[in-house]
Amino acid sequence: MAENKKEMVLNRPLTHIDCFAGPGGICTGLAASNFKTLVAIEYVKSCCDTYRANHPEVHCIHSDIRAIQKKDIKDYIPADGVDLVTSGMPCETFSNAGTTSRSFYDDRQFLFREGIRIAKMTKAKMILFENVPGITSKRVSADDPKLIIDVLKEELTAAGYGNFVEVKLLATDFGVPQKRQRYFILATRYKNWKLQVPTPTCKQAVTVGEAFAGLPNVIANSNVPAEYYTEECSEYARLMRNLDFWKRKDFASDKLSYQVPMRHKDCTLKRFALIRPGEGLKGLFERLSLEEILELQKDGTLPKKVFAKRNIRLELDKPSLTITSHCLDENLHPTENRALTVRECARLQSFPDSYDFCGGPYMVGHDNREVQDKYEQIGDAVPPLLAYAWGITITDIFSKYKK
Repeated sequence: MAENKKEMVLNRPLTHIDCFAGPGGICTGLAASNFKTLVAIEYVKSCCDTYRANHPEVHCIHSDIRAIQKKDIKDYIPADGVDLVTSGMPCETFSNAGTTSRSFYDDRQFLFREGIRIAKMTKAKMILFENVPGITSKRVSADDPKLIIDVLKEELTAAGYGNFVEVKLLATDFGVPQKRQRYFILATRYKNWKLQVPTPTCKQAVTVGEAFAGLPNVIANSNVPAEYYTEECSEYARLMRNLDFWKRKDFASDKLSYQVPMRHKDCTLKRFALIRPGEGLKGLFERLSLEEILELQKDGTLPKKVFAKRNIRLELDKPSLTITSHCLDENLHPTENRALTVRECARLQSFPDSYDFCGGPYMVGHDNREVQDKYEQIGDAVPPLLAYAWGITITDIFSKYKK
């Protein structure tokens, strides 16, 4: 399990700049592996609010990354440069997950250039890029067969970071209770460094039941939050509450946060009751007869349109499906007829229980790119345990070449 950390072999913490920082998933995992994040850059204000609340020691800049100049960050950068820049640019334009934005060719697909620019500006020794696997097959434009990922690699090389390694990692292999796959490129400006990628640390996937251990149930529409843990526990639940591991002793609290029930219409609750474990809205339509569907559509129990990734009931004895920014609509509690709470989603992403998602409202329209609600923040983040695995791996690399 992730608690069995390797001892730090360097005489100082490795330094880090967090580009496209989100609510702080990468920073949280790297901090657990002894990194020191110096600067975070994030466009969405609600994410900045959450980031600052949990990482007050970091200089968090609310800005379009394209507007950041050297003068904005030079006072926070060591004379010999930073050790690592991470860059997880927005993934919508690369995602295959039920979105039409992949067919758009806009400025977002070239935002990787900002990560490279910040790395050069701060004399970073390494860059770590993160995105959905779909980035490897996205073309530059409808008329240009060249792949975005090839452009990225060419520009990495031109910037002096031609020594790189790429890999797709599955979050369940690193203790995250979620079938989330992500693509990474780790690059360095040192040609003789032999790079490596994280090796799986979890032999058996953590299940939803293990992830939710200790979280009391809440009743839909009751407006009654749960503030205290149950006696149930699991190794994973203990890790999520381990302030020493996460280096979050200053955030100690006996109370549970964000275990708050959502409100649902009566017809929606009726629909939830029909959905079996592992089944979603699409599966329910396939199982019911046409007559049953038409009857249930009369009172709004079933919608007129089928959404393939909506209302999927999780299974207690399996890892969760990928938690996305649409997790409030996509996932149902494994045994209760309700959506997941913010804390349950955070558990599935491996955010520690001490994490405060203070930024933004509980819900906001997805057409607003400048505000993210708490569910969106969690769904778009890098799982901290996955970031922790990278932190340990990168520390190993630095320790081999520290002289």
